[in-house]
Amino acid sequence: MLRRLASVGGFTLLSRAAGFARDVIMADVLGSGPLSDAFFVAWRLPNSFRGIFAEGAFNVAFIPRYAAARETKGEEQAADFADNVYSWQMAAQIVLLAAALACMFWIVRIMAPGFAAIPGQTALATALSRITFPYLILTVIAVQLSAMLNAHGKFSAAAAWSIFLNLTMIATLKLVWLFPNAAYAAAAGVLIAGFVQYVFIVWAAARSRLRLRLQRPRWTPEARNFLAALGAATLGSASVQIALFFDTLIASFYPGVLTAVNYADRIDQLPLGTLGIALATVLLPEMSSLIAKGDQAGAHAAQNRSAALGLFLTLPFAAAFVLVPHTIMRGIFAHGAFSLEAADVSAMALAGYGVGLPAFVMVRVIAATFYARHDTATPVRATMLAVVVNVGLKFLLVMGLHWGALGVALGTSFGSWANVALLVLLAHRRGLLKLDATFRAALLPSFLAAAASAGAALAAAVAAPHFIPGNGLLQREAALGLAMLSGLIVYTLVGIVFRRRLPLGALVRT
Repeated sequence: MLRRLASVGGFTLLSRAAGFARDVIMADVLGSGPLSDAFFVAWRLPNSFRGIFAEGAFNVAFIPRYAAARETKGEEQAADFADNVYSWQMAAQIVLLAAALACMFWIVRIMAPGFAAIPGQTALATALSRITFPYLILTVIAVQLSAMLNAHGKFSAAAAWSIFLNLTMIATLKLVWLFPNAAYAAAAGVLIAGFVQYVFIVWAAARSRLRLRLQRPRWTPEARNFLAALGAATLGSASVQIALFFDTLIASFYPGVLTAVNYADRIDQLPLGTLGIALATVLLPEMSSLIAKGDQAGAHAAQNRSAALGLFLTLPFAAAFVLVPHTIMRGIFAHGAFSLEAADVSAMALAGYGVGLPAFVMVRVIAATFYARHDTATPVRATMLAVVVNVGLKFLLVMGLHWGALGVALGTSFGSWANVALLVLLAHRRGLLKLDATFRAALLPSFLAAAASAGAALAAAVAAPHFIPGNGLLQREAALGLAMLSGLIVYTLVGIVFRRRLPLGALVRT
């Protein structure tokens, strides 16, 4: 498990690093204002549909059934099942693409009603959305091939393909002079990246002798079972996207907040995307395979190792985001067209997201126990409750108390904790969640590492201005570097002291 987790986590980390570089360049070029707000609406549209129909719902409905078909019916029948699923997907995506392009103006009006107060803002977001939306159909194909590679134990290519999105967008932002403005350059980068990602994942799948063939969609028992599971999982994925829709809707009334929340989320995604996605990517196929073989104890052990590792690695990030958000956002983004004031607004959002970071990872780990048993309904119900909490708090905190970007982020975080609480309760009642010694042993070092490393980072951030002259970008970057170095040293020392109790050791031993 450790080798596969390292493979996925390593490539995901490279992707996040490339994404980080992309965001820094984008902030420098776009700044925080009408151009960036319009682009982020255009970028959120295909990502929202991808989250509903592709990575979110599709993986949990497809991977367990594809893995089961390989175990019980053989490779040929599994390939036929995959081809039929692909054909149904393509038919649906073509219809969706045509409808979305035709109705894009009204989609943007509904999604970002606050843009109507700024002349030309809705029209710009509509034009950008028509460029970015076709990315969806390309990424849907790539997602299915990635899922098949994961089911065959080939995790590297599936984890690496998202790197091309970030590299392509960086290239187009560097060629901004070829476009009407920087927002058009970023939107074009999204579409071009879709083609690059498609070519890469098709090549990687072909190397593993996997490919998808279009056929006339057939209404087979396997297709009915898959589509029923996809429908249930889509409700859960749609619930998450509904929450993101309200993020956009609410933030559109406050110029710059949409951009601030996006950049804070990108920093939050560095640990969440690297660890949370890696854990879920490796854990779901492993648990599905173990359960299919009747090894319930092995499935519980895999889940406990993942939960323990998730806590140990995410709690220090969460504490740092809450304690030193201004040091982080000013040191990374406050240059070029992105002002200190915009960085401070993003910092408030980062602190809010830090509150929920451990919950975001735990949701993925706990939900896997249901998905691996072909139960997509239970996580959906938990997610729907979380969305109610999420959206309700956002209206209260942002529209009622005017907390701005902080309110948007806190609503998301508290909604995730509500999701965790319900999943834990339901899994415990059904005997699907059994916390073992590996998990319990990791609790103390996890919390100590978080408190000590974040405290060291805060002390360094406070002390830095007294030792580093000036008040410019160099001082801000030096303060961030000292805070990161101090936190890392303390975190490492805590890890050494408690090395025998850490989940990484349990992973190595197994």
